[in-house]
Amino acid sequence: MGKNLTTRSEDYSKWYNELVVKADLAENSGVRGCMVIKPYGYAIWEKMQAGLDKMFKETGHENAYFPLFIPKSYLSKEASHVDGFAKECAVVTHYRLKNAEDGSGIIVDPDAKLEEELIVRPTSETIIWDTYRKWIQSYRDLPLLINQWANVVRWEMRTRLFLRTAEFLWQEGHTAHATEQEAIDEAIQMMNVYAEFAEEHMAVPVIKGVKTESERFAGAVETYCIEALMQDGKALQAGTSHFLGQNFAKAFDVKFASKEGNKEFVWATSWGVSTRLMGALIMTHSDDNGLVLPPKLAPIQVVIVPIYKGLEQLAGISEKVDPLVKELKSKGISVKYDDRDTQKPGFKFNEYELKGVPVRLAIGQRDLANGTYEVARRDTLEKTTVPADEVVAKIEFLLEDIQKTIYKKAFDYRNEHITEVDTYEEFKQVLETKGGFVSAHWDGSAETEERIKEETKATIRCIPLHVEDEEGTCILTGKPSSKKVLFAKAY
Repeated sequence: MGKNLTTRSEDYSKWYNELVVKADLAENSGVRGCMVIKPYGYAIWEKMQAGLDKMFKETGHENAYFPLFIPKSYLSKEASHVDGFAKECAVVTHYRLKNAEDGSGIIVDPDAKLEEELIVRPTSETIIWDTYRKWIQSYRDLPLLINQWANVVRWEMRTRLFLRTAEFLWQEGHTAHATEQEAIDEAIQMMNVYAEFAEEHMAVPVIKGVKTESERFAGAVETYCIEALMQDGKALQAGTSHFLGQNFAKAFDVKFASKEGNKEFVWATSWGVSTRLMGALIMTHSDDNGLVLPPKLAPIQVVIVPIYKGLEQLAGISEKVDPLVKELKSKGISVKYDDRDTQKPGFKFNEYELKGVPVRLAIGQRDLANGTYEVARRDTLEKTTVPADEVVAKIEFLLEDIQKTIYKKAFDYRNEHITEVDTYEEFKQVLETKGGFVSAHWDGSAETEERIKEETKATIRCIPLHVEDEEGTCILTGKPSSKKVLFAKAY
């Protein structure tokens, strides 16, 4: 199975698109801008979902489900929210079709117009806050900690598999609190949950920060984020958590009776990650041979390929391999024994390399005679011969080591691509020649931010948290600045 992948150095964007399709993760569908997530890609998403869902439940959240359709009047209740999403909304206006009288095909029945048009959800704050009004009466009903796993639609013009599609899968948390501080703490906690998941499960190093006012979620008072760096030097927003203040509570009149008996508006958060994480996973670790998956998220962690001539040899190998498969499964390791007789071993090696399976075992007649396995690790492509009685320990070591090694590789790359600059000329030069995050002083104005974006295509990815204040002057205007921010070109 020849991979025939475009190399990353040749054309990174083309490499990415080809890899998503050839590794059987996803493909474009018959619906413009929408994708079909194939079983192998969906298996990775399911592992992500399971890991995140466990973390949400450990922090006290429960799952629920809210409608796909949102009455148009709901969206208009929070002014900045509608401004933020108006251009991306798909709108349902009619509820029936009929055959055209002239026989030209199916048309929308003009008599079946909806009294109120419905928005296909781009995000669920409005429908959820309308519901919360019925659920929240007293301080005893708080905090309300709800998450939903769902699909959303944002009518994107330029799409790319996983990174930007008109419909995508995600989770969105929506919480209500009695105090401002409790809501802020919740928003920060969820940013930290996302960061832990990205680093511990995805092996993707991230920088935590807050967005500038112009980059904030529509309707938020503060947006906390985690930013990752891809191998082409572009940043990718990997998750956001929003402190919404009382904006949605006021728009939907959600009040509670406090302990003192006063009627007060609740404080809110919302937070989400999407199938965009798949794009982050692919672009952080993969190479010119295909996917490189972190063992914690790999649908198949170990594949065993027999090398044989004839059914008799295969039976001998299978007899040796069966107990190993059982032992690995008993340890919670996902393993596939590929004894297909329709493909040669070389084809299989190529296929599993392309699909990023972390550990590959091969066993032939010589291995059978010597009591060994050939063990290959996907990240470095190193091969070793291991005695059969040591192979389980070797696999366990490799799964841990690969997870650590690919994280360290990504971490080192990211750190090598954070460049501090003091002048606008230096700033532009780094963006053009090196890429990555550029740490620079900014005067805090939206005008300066917009001008830099127009002139360089770089945006402020975040104002990093836990970074010391440092007096300086803005690279563009020379005005005073108290802290450096991180710029980058981004997906």
